Amino acid sequence: MSTQLQQVLTAIDTANAKDPRLDDGRPEALLYGQRMSAECERLFPNASEPLQIAARGQHVERWVLKRADYPEGRAGYLKWRRDLGAHHAATVSGLMSDAGYSAEACAEAERMLRKEGLKRDTGVQALEDVICFVFLKWYFAPFAAKHSEEKIHSIVEKTARKMSENARARVLEEFDLPEVLARFFE
Repeated sequence: MSTQLQQVLTAIDTANAKDPRLDDGRPEALLYGQRMSAECERLFPNASEPLQIAARGQHVERWVLKRADYPEGRAGYLKWRRDLGAHHAATVSGLMSDAGYSAEACAEAERMLRKEGLKRDTGVQALEDVICFVFLKWYFAPFAAKHSEEKIHSIVEKTARKMSENARARVLEEFDLPEVLARFFE
């Protein structure tokens, strides 16, 4: 691991350690970032440094922009998500710049975090695949326990749609999904 990469990952972890929300007794964003890094390494062992950084910084300082501060409904939700993406991209890019990364590398991580080019850009798609695997592995079961079957099917279908063909195939290999959900990944 390069010194630059280690510096940025440490800076992201330091920021995320301030998350007041806890998951399993740990700051939520810190735990999420570490899970993202582990899945990124597992799925893409030769990932570029911008992809590794984008994975770790996917939720950097997520608690700063609160959903409750945005209007109710889909439009408010989408605005919140866009603003979060812009915040994550700017924060990560600043940390990368401070560590001496080139403007091109910073811009690459920013594109990934803003999800510009999903299904067209390999880095953006790789990050999305990592996000989906982390969701399925760590966050799907708690989500499913709180929602209706209809909502669960909708979320699984949307998740599968965002994934690459290769990632969907891996989901079928790695997860024991009921047929009603597995069909979305075929």
